[in-house]
Amino acid sequence: MLCPEAPCSRACPEGVDPARRVRSLYFDNLAGAALALPRQDPCARCGAPCQSACLRPEGPLRIRRVFQALQAARPSLEGMEKGAVDLSCDFCGVKLENPFVLSSSVVASSYEKIARAFDMGWAGACLKTVCDFIPREASPRYSALGGGGAFYGFKNIEQLSGQSLESDMDCVRRLKRDYPGKVMMVSIMGRDQAEWTRLARMAQDAGADLIECNFSCPNMEQGGLGVDVGQSPQAVAQYTRAARQGCQVPLVAKLTPNVADMRPMALAAVENGADGLAAINTVKSIMGMNLDTYATSPAVRGLSGVGGYSGKAVKPIALRFIWELAACPQLKGVPISAMGGVETWRDAAEFLLLGANHVQVTTAVMQYGYRVIQDLVEGLTLYLREKALDRVSSLEGLGVDNVTALERLERDSVLLPRFHRDKCLGCGRCALSCQDGGHEALTMKGGRPVMNPAACVGCHLCVLICPVQAISSFGKRAPLREEAAAP
Repeated sequence: MLCPEAPCSRACPEGVDPARRVRSLYFDNLAGAALALPRQDPCARCGAPCQSACLRPEGPLRIRRVFQALQAARPSLEGMEKGAVDLSCDFCGVKLENPFVLSSSVVASSYEKIARAFDMGWAGACLKTVCDFIPREASPRYSALGGGGAFYGFKNIEQLSGQSLESDMDCVRRLKRDYPGKVMMVSIMGRDQAEWTRLARMAQDAGADLIECNFSCPNMEQGGLGVDVGQSPQAVAQYTRAARQGCQVPLVAKLTPNVADMRPMALAAVENGADGLAAINTVKSIMGMNLDTYATSPAVRGLSGVGGYSGKAVKPIALRFIWELAACPQLKGVPISAMGGVETWRDAAEFLLLGANHVQVTTAVMQYGYRVIQDLVEGLTLYLREKALDRVSSLEGLGVDNVTALERLERDSVLLPRFHRDKCLGCGRCALSCQDGGHEALTMKGGRPVMNPAACVGCHLCVLICPVQAISSFGKRAPLREEAAAP
């Protein structure tokens, strides 16, 4: 349940904070969870009062068993405890202490919130988009796919800052005064060229380290703003140029994924004064159709509209756009601030490998709070040590050349799946999917799957279907049969 003030930790007589270790596991930080435990079993001397205190309605989490599994994993991880790692990165000439920044949204909308995030370890924040008008907001304005406090898709119809310009600029001034080592980016949106210039100048005068031009919000009540700008290279060029006239600090163009190709807008921004790029913003969406009222979610008096979709479900879309920007020869060397589904350190590493300089986070914070920074930093640090890398910048772009056009993929052989009989439970899911949704290469015999190699095309649907990971992609590669290759 990831309780913020977990009763299991309060009940632990050994002071090992079981909730923190369980949370690390949830956020894919097994190494951090295991290495934080004492070498001797901390549960050996107590009656597990942490389990009795657990609030889970379906029964307490078996924390003692979790800790025993972590103790068993610890010996293979102990080499990752030592070694200096530099998580700092340079974005458009501005140094970030680590690659984790709050993105322009409700999670970075006030002095108190951002200050609390900075205290917990976030390197920077992009203030929720400032404008020269107070937008009218709807209620409710959020909906999600998934439940139980762990949604995978999130829709919002929220717009920009609800504060006055003076209040927003005062927020920036106070944060730069109280946290001089943290990075403040200010997102701006104007309604004409003069307003873009004026907002950029105001943000710079308030102390912004960088200014982000919001060319991408899909939720604007007023037309001609946000995504309407970001879908036009001419409009992006015009307003980037206008913002550039108002400031000398680094300028970043935040681009929309609601286009077939983001690169024309990226080039237009860079050619007209942008020093860096930010992507992606939310994806236009409709979700949550109520089958009784016929309204979509979030419904405002029975009506809703197209809104922005985020969360870990959009990460594959975001990775595709980041790779396209990083692989574009005309954009070589232009730093990228990436966002779109970052929840764990592993998500962040994927964006870095595909060319991002750092990542921004919103939806994960909305679900779990600013505390996710603990496992983001710890997990990425341990991963770098595992790879014998001493700085996070070493990851940037390592995977860019491993993505290529589909026509360049080798198509003359088949990689057969490998079956691990000792793990197989005989449930038959793999054979069912292969017969009905695959290429009819698997059948069940004697309660176990049997493969016909002559029929297998190496699609690996069975690998993805198996509920106990008894099938892997590490099989033998066979030449493509001539009859299968024929038209």
